[in-house]
Amino acid sequence: MKLSICIPTYNRAKFLKNCINSIVSSISLSDFEVQVCISDNCSTDQTEDVVRDAQSILNIKYHKNSSNLGIPRNFINVVSMAEGDFIWLIGDDDLLMPNAIEALINLISGHPGVDFFYVNAYHLTTEYLNDYPKPFDTKNLPVNMEKFSKWEVSGEMPFLDLINPKISFDFLGGMFLSVFKREHWIKNVSALDEDAIQDARTFSHFDNTFPHVKIFSRAFSESNAYFNNQPLCVCLTGAREWSPMYPFIHSIRLVEALDEYRNNGLSYLRYVYCKNYALNNFMSDYLNILLRKDISGYSYVDSLKIFKEYFLYPNVYLSFFYFIGRRVRRVFSRVIDF
Repeated sequence: MKLSICIPTYNRAKFLKNCINSIVSSISLSDFEVQVCISDNCSTDQTEDVVRDAQSILNIKYHKNSSNLGIPRNFINVVSMAEGDFIWLIGDDDLLMPNAIEALINLISGHPGVDFFYVNAYHLTTEYLNDYPKPFDTKNLPVNMEKFSKWEVSGEMPFLDLINPKISFDFLGGMFLSVFKREHWIKNVSALDEDAIQDARTFSHFDNTFPHVKIFSRAFSESNAYFNNQPLCVCLTGAREWSPMYPFIHSIRLVEALDEYRNNGLSYLRYVYCKNYALNNFMSDYLNILLRKDISGYSYVDSLKIFKEYFLYPNVYLSFFYFIGRRVRRVFSRVIDF
């Protein structure tokens, strides 16, 4: 078996149903055997019913945890369930494109020396799905959707070349963009700090925010990778419960991700370039963190340390003007639309 699609989930039955339906549609257009693994983090909604119904038509390996393990440990758990050579770790609200399975298996088969595939995705809002019958049929996807990565050239490259804002502006933070060799993940999962991933507080440590990034940076730093420009899935925005913490994730945790890559071979010049890019929204993000202390992740911020590490980067200061520019453009676009 070449591919296992791994889905960690918790109390997202209505979204999971759409996700599974998109997998069924994609598999129906392919002749390849694919395993689906779902790790249910002790959901209290209809998640188990959704999975049991789907098992009659889809090869699903399902496990319901006896208690909520937290996000990172559920990630680890669902990958440990898998038997495929490669893992596609997706969110329970993501949708596979109809051609995704066939295209991905062909990519894997056609590039035997590649351990890590970046598979592009489309953006779409959850509101779009509301006007269609449930579960959502991917035949109803809009024709023109925005791509997650604007990089146009598909092809093989060293893994660390993916750490480039022109290719991946979130530096592989979006787990649904990555298809990776399972054996490398298994060998490096021990890199995660056990106390951090056991901490039940949301995003209280880097390891319980981006556990996959920490593993990727160690497991694939010397691997060959492949960038696939053609999107194979759809990432829905508007369904994330942690949205109020996005400024914290963007300007604090994402910058820490670059430290992991640097520690595992990313060149100093690329590190500085990426870090400056990552700070392009710092001022407005930091203000948001301050103004919404109770829900923004403020308690995890060491402000003195951050300013010591950030103050030499031009975008820390330019981010204020970028923010003003975005506001002005938004106002003008509304006037033009009116």
